[in-house]
Amino acid sequence: MKSLAIITARGGSKRIPRKNIKEFLGKPIIQYSIDAALQSGLFDEVMVSTDDEEIAAIAKELGAQVPFLRSTANANDYATTADVLVEVLNQYQEIGKSFDLAVCIYPTAPFVNAEKLQKAQERLIATHADSLIPITKFSFPIWRSFKLDNELIAFNWPENALKRSQDLPSAYHDCGQFYFFRTKEFLQTKSLVGSNTSYIEIPESEVQDIDNEEDWKIAEIKYSFLHKI
Repeated sequence: MKSLAIITARGGSKRIPRKNIKEFLGKPIIQYSIDAALQSGLFDEVMVSTDDEEIAAIAKELGAQVPFLRSTANANDYATTADVLVEVLNQYQEIGKSFDLAVCIYPTAPFVNAEKLQKAQERLIATHADSLIPITKFSFPIWRSFKLDNELIAFNWPENALKRSQDLPSAYHDCGQFYFFRTKEFLQTKSLVGSNTSYIEIPESEVQDIDNEEDWKIAEIKYSFLHKI
C-alpha cells in the first residue's frame, strides 16, 4: 500500500504576507508540517504543492519533494483544497506514479505531529473509512448560540434558551490541520468529507486557525505552553 503526503502551500496570502514560510518560533511554519510527515515514516513520498519558487526551494531544503509546480488555475483564492489534490494526483499519474492512501497537510499547522498522523492512518484503515479528519469540540454548546439581528441579538434555537449546557449534545468542528483519504474514492467523489468519513479527536489546546496576526500570536502562545518553550 503506497502513501503520499501532500502539503498545500501556495504563494499568495493577503492577510499574512508570505504566511506559509513566515517564521513560527524560529522556523518556517511549513517546516512543522514537513517534519511531521517525514518523521511519521508513513509515506513513500512527501511533497509540497506550490506555485511559488521560493516556497519550492525552502521545501526541498527541508526534505520535501516538489516534482512539479501548481497550475495558475489552482493558485488563486477560489481554488479549493479538493481542486489542488485532484491536480496533484493527476500529475503523479501522468508521470507513472499512483498511491493508495494520501494525506493533505496544511502548511500552517504546527500542532500536527508524527504521532497524530500515525494514529489517523491506523484508524482510517481499522474503520474502513474513505477519509478521516481531526476534529475538536466547541468549547460552548452551539445550540445556545446567538445570531445578530440589526442592533439586537436572538437565539438561533430559542427552544434551548433555558436548557443547561450539560444537557445539550456536544458539537465538533474541523481542526483545519490535515485530511487522510483513500485516493481512489476521493478521485471519484472529489470530496474529503462524506458518508464514510472517520475522525480522531484533538484537544482544543492543540487547535488554532491561523488567519490573521492575532491568530498567529495565539498559536505561538499555545505551542510554547504545550512544548515548554
